[in-house]
Amino acid sequence: MMRTLLILTILLFPNVSMSNNIYKKIETLSIEIEKEVIKWRHYIHKNPELSNREYKTAEYISKHLVGLGLDVKNNVAHTGVVAVLYGNKPGKTVALRADMDALPVVERVNIPFASKVKTIYKGIEVGVMPACGHDTHVAILLGVASVLSELKNEIKGTVKFIFQPAEEGPPEGEEGGAELMVKEGVLKNPNVDAIFGLHISSNLPINKVAYKPGGALASATSFEIKIKGRQAHGSAPWAGADPIVAGAQIINNLQTIVSRSLDLTKEAAVVTIGRFESGIRSNIIPETAYLEGTIRALDYEMRDKIYKRLETIVVHTAKSNGVEAKLILGNPYPITFNNLELTEKMKHTLIRVAGKENTVLARASTGAEDFSYFANEVPGFFYRLGGMPIGEHPNKGYSHHTPDFYVDDEGLLLGIKTMTTLAIDYLTSN
Repeated sequence: MMRTLLILTILLFPNVSMSNNIYKKIETLSIEIEKEVIKWRHYIHKNPELSNREYKTAEYISKHLVGLGLDVKNNVAHTGVVAVLYGNKPGKTVALRADMDALPVVERVNIPFASKVKTIYKGIEVGVMPACGHDTHVAILLGVASVLSELKNEIKGTVKFIFQPAEEGPPEGEEGGAELMVKEGVLKNPNVDAIFGLHISSNLPINKVAYKPGGALASATSFEIKIKGRQAHGSAPWAGADPIVAGAQIINNLQTIVSRSLDLTKEAAVVTIGRFESGIRSNIIPETAYLEGTIRALDYEMRDKIYKRLETIVVHTAKSNGVEAKLILGNPYPITFNNLELTEKMKHTLIRVAGKENTVLARASTGAEDFSYFANEVPGFFYRLGGMPIGEHPNKGYSHHTPDFYVDDEGLLLGIKTMTTLAIDYLTSN
């Protein structure tokens, strides 16, 4: 098996593979930096910040990158940090991306570095938690920057490190995330030829990686539904128009879009309501109700059909209940598409670093990522990194975006090694 991989490596990456010296250096340097990476992860986890408010996180990142002697730019897309490493030899430019925001979730995991941070979100006091693993992404990329800085004299080309804010979406009324970074020219000066990113996964065991050619993650569209009824005493519902009952019926009816209106043999889709807010007392039928939800689709035609059915159901269900309803669609994240040629090439790097038995060809996911904005501009490759403790069951309850989300520090080392080697292999082969 190892002989086969060596031959394949020589064919794909002739300039690097004729000598394993640089790979040995990556292995050694990654192991040496692992404890620091874990320390950085713990700090970021303990001190999380919400989208477009990652001020201390950005300062922490920038200080380390400046210490490495990199060309650092701050305040990109509000709080983003971008650093450039120029290799000793001319060549192409590869970008490596990590997202750095947290979520309004109260952490319940019993770990020494658990987040106790609280803040105000949409007028409500909430906890703040890196409930999707963005703390690991930042720490890993800081580790990769450290390793590659040590290999500067052997690098052919340029590496751009992108620490991105607001992956979970900017606050209402603000721009942010990858979309704003692209708009501000993050893929220019120097011009990026390819971009790589990873995402930790709580249901993939540590020491494993997973990838999917083509459409890997769904498009995502947030939506709001504002319902206006007529207030009345709770004892006399006939005197008003109940927005709560209308909202409940709208929620139920929306579930028929996927189950009854879409050809699910084609691709997957999801319509989810995540917020339903109305009323203040048990004996008052309120005037208004407010709903928020998300649409996920792995096919743009299916997504557009959801939009149409959503509008029809909202308007007519409201009318049938004697209330008014307004649907507001948010700005959609595109489908995260892994460039087919790039994926075919770089999967061999994953196999070589993680091992064939630990490299999984994944199915598409209804999760979404604004890495898609980068990958729409230049060839992109986005893969999953295992974070689930060995011996645990994928359904144990470490789900992303929950108070119990948990990933094991032991998974970080493979993240450092794979991301570093992807950069080296890409630059060497081009």
